[in-house]
Amino acid sequence: MRLPVEALTRAAFAPYGEVIEADAAGAIAINAGSAQRFHALAAVDTAHAGGHAVISVVRAQPRTLPFTVQMLERHPLGTQAFVPLDPALRYLVVVASAIDAAPRAFLATHGQGVNYSRGTWHHPLLALDRVSDFLVVDRAGPGANCEEVQLSQAWVLDFKG
Repeated sequence: MRLPVEALTRAAFAPYGEVIEADAAGAIAINAGSAQRFHALAAVDTAHAGGHAVISVVRAQPRTLPFTVQMLERHPLGTQAFVPLDPALRYLVVVASAIDAAPRAFLATHGQGVNYSRGTWHHPLLALDRVSDFLVVDRAGPGANCEEVQLSQAWVLDFKG
């Protein structure tokens, strides 16, 4: 099955989490006007079952296209945010409302990050073009917080790059 790639927008991604991006409409001047703060772009949910927030860097290898989506994962105990450290970076985001539902694919560009809601099925990072570093905010603590499943139906990303 072919999986079309959509533009990553707040409205389209809302069922799965939050898009993290600077929006001039929400800018707050700080530091005597020498900086702008784009406040509360995503909610970090990590306290479930005694967890706490951690910040990491993940270095992702670029994927070769066409790419076949054959598995998904989710984190039932907390949110998971990915923010590219290079604002010019492009990467693909694949999510699904359930393991038996058709997934959706989004192209993240211009420094867009994503914050997956707790329990959202998603594919691991799909970097494009080059080795890419991401700032990751997620949960550490007791309990199993990563579930992986193999899909009964494989999906080929319909993206030419």
